Formats: sequence, C-alpha cells, structure tokens
Amino acid sequence: MKIWDALLGRSTPPAADLDALFAVPQASLSLQAQGFTPTGQGAVCYRRAEGGAFVSTESQIEQLIAMSGSTIEKIDDSYGFRWLSVQQTSADVSGLVTDLHAANTSLADAGFGQSLLCSTMGFTSPDGRTLALVYLFKRGTFYPFVPSDGQHRDNALELQVRGIVDQDIAIEADLSRWLAIWGAPGL
Repeated sequence: MKIWDALLGRSTPPAADLDALFAVPQASLSLQAQGFTPTGQGAVCYRRAEGGAFVSTESQIEQLIAMSGSTIEKIDDSYGFRWLSVQQTSADVSGLVTDLHAANTSLADAGFGQSLLCSTMGFTSPDGRTLALVYLFKRGTFYPFVPSDGQHRDNALELQVRGIVDQDIAIEADLSRWLAIWGAPGL
C-alpha cells in the first residue's frame, strides 16, 4: 500500500513526539529567571470523535488527572475542537506537564493521536500579561503566544520569549505557523 500512497502523493503524518513536553520545566526555569511566573494552568486541544471508545477515553483521562489533585474542565470551541483544561493547585510545572502528557498519551494509545492539535502551558509576564508556550503535535515544535487587547498579539514579547527558551525547547522556525489560539483556556 505504501507504493500506491507514494504514487498518488499521499503521505502519513508523522507521529507526535509526546515526550517533548518534558522539556518545558527547563524552559520554565529560564522564563522564571527573567521574571515570568507559571500559572499552573495548561490545556490539550484535540478534535472530538464519535463513539463509546472516545467517550470512555475522555472519562479515563478525567479520572486520572483528578487523582493528581488537579482540576479539569472540558471546553468546546467554535471551530469544533475540544480543550481539556487542567489547573494545578500550585504552579508546579512538572506536575502540569505530567498531567498534560497523561492526557496526550491516553488519547494516542486509544487510537486518537491524529486528533491532537496542541498543548499549552500558561505563564504570566513580569508586567502581568498572560502567555502560553504552545506545543504543536504535528510539527513537534513550540512557540510562544501572547494575546493582547482584543484580537491582537504582542509580537515583541513573543519574540522575547522565543529568545529566552530557544535553548531549552524546539522552537518552530516558521513564524507563519505561530497560530493565534484566541479563547484558549487560561489566556
């Protein structure tokens, strides 16, 4: 079947590197050294699927994350994606990453890995603005997203954050892939 796919120009998307999230605690230390504060909130964004297997997987994820002491909330956006928002009782970045990784791995292990869009980890800038480190599953890279007033972004702060964490995490080199995620939980 691979020959037919190649001849017809079809390709299989690469599998997401779910373990890349474990680099975020180091990036968080770099950000904290520059005055940024972790919020303890993160989220996983994915496309919902129909059927009992998907509902069961979501239920198992909720139970697993609740056992860690985190608060979890499901939010559906206007684009048809579901955000699984996780709030830690403290700003423990390692614990948050572990919770998000558990959700991502559970979805992937249940056969829904291609539905994963991104994961976010929230921070507050020294002047009080919220921002997120966004992990793109399909690309295996991160980028900072800083919403500003209304539907605007603070590109200067995004580039500043990129400079702070580029030694810690794989930053998306193509700035056109730094997507705006308006209305994401915690932003």
